[in-house]
Amino acid sequence: MSPFNLETCARPNILALEPYRCARDDYKDDGTNTLLDANENAFGPPLPTTTTTNNSNSSLPTPPNAATPLRLSTLHRYPDPHQIPLKQRLCDLRTTHTHTARTLTPDHVFVGVGSDEAIDALLRCFCAPGRDRILVCPPTYGMYAVSAQVNDVGLVRVPLLPAEQGFQLDRAAVLDALTRDAEAAAAAAAEGRGADAVGRIKLVYLCSPGNPTGGLLRKEDVRAVLEHPTWNGVVVVDEAYVDFAEPGASLAEWVTEWPNLAVMQTLSKAFGLAGIRLGAVFAAPPIARLLNNMKAPYNISSLTAAVAEYALSAEGLAAVRRTRADLIAQRDRMVREMPKIAGVGRLRGGTDSNFLLYEMLDRDGKPDNATALAVYERLAENEGVVVRFRGKEHGCLGCLRITVGTEAEVTRFLAALERTLAEVRGTAPGTDEEKKEAEASAVVA
Repeated sequence: MSPFNLETCARPNILALEPYRCARDDYKDDGTNTLLDANENAFGPPLPTTTTTNNSNSSLPTPPNAATPLRLSTLHRYPDPHQIPLKQRLCDLRTTHTHTARTLTPDHVFVGVGSDEAIDALLRCFCAPGRDRILVCPPTYGMYAVSAQVNDVGLVRVPLLPAEQGFQLDRAAVLDALTRDAEAAAAAAAEGRGADAVGRIKLVYLCSPGNPTGGLLRKEDVRAVLEHPTWNGVVVVDEAYVDFAEPGASLAEWVTEWPNLAVMQTLSKAFGLAGIRLGAVFAAPPIARLLNNMKAPYNISSLTAAVAEYALSAEGLAAVRRTRADLIAQRDRMVREMPKIAGVGRLRGGTDSNFLLYEMLDRDGKPDNATALAVYERLAENEGVVVRFRGKEHGCLGCLRITVGTEAEVTRFLAALERTLAEVRGTAPGTDEEKKEAEASAVVA
């Protein structure tokens, strides 16, 4: 009999890892549900509505002046490992000269499988397992913590300021944590143990616009962290939702000024291309080079690259701008209409994204997790409208996060929410609410 023992063979941090749960684990796209839980773009991708694929010479949508139009008959060949045309289109998009006169080039770019590959790659690049740490600012995107645990990297949590202060960065607390980290490293070096003898904060993950907070962080606060006089690490700004904010909000081009800045982006949100899994990191060339050296040789498929290049073409960007305008109109509509519904409390986040964070109130008019959880469950089970419970997140008591949908989806949601709140607020909460809250909060999306 084999002596194999999984418990002693596998890494302890992996054995302790809670399974990753995403939005589709709970409720599927069965054709009847209105899915307002994963911050997808309900208006769809900026692509032609039909693509002919009935023979081996058929091609996918190809941007004008593409270096090599993709034909399906070429899929027996490995894809381009460097993706220079795609990187150039990303640079063209983000070079706005809003924050600097300098220009992005493909040497500033890493492309990967969604933002998740970028999060993981940065951790593996800079953090020694079992020793180093990252700093996160809850409430924030859950994958930073998941990837840290996978890589056996510690977490330092410095919460954002309260919702009343816009869920902004607690600049003083973040800078203090980094100062103490630098002092510990300096003390170790002075004792002859070496600066790396103590676990160090190597990365600061800042989500802007935040998830689930929905607001941009102040540029001057990001600058303050970048300018820390003694801390040696990288500031990572996650801009997954930046295209829903005001034009020019992205700090991507700022990497031409700062050697310690990395800006993550994705085509999963405003571009409506969650299905192709395409993310990017903008960074100074030395950091981008490290990330590109680490990646799998062919991490971006030919199909993904072709679709992404089309989406970033003039035709694709025009379509993105149209759907963005439609989405913002529905976001503004929700901001106007939701406060009119009995039981809806305060908007707790910002309006720089494609989702909103609202309190659900109990019968006494107080934000309440049991009420929010009951509304979440009944919306999904009885109304076929799926949102996301976020009441267990720091500073989000009684909150639901609602993705902005199409006009029809928002109409359905508003009517369903009004009915459901009326039912829930007339019903005493059940006895197993704590277990349900934990399950609903475990979803990373």
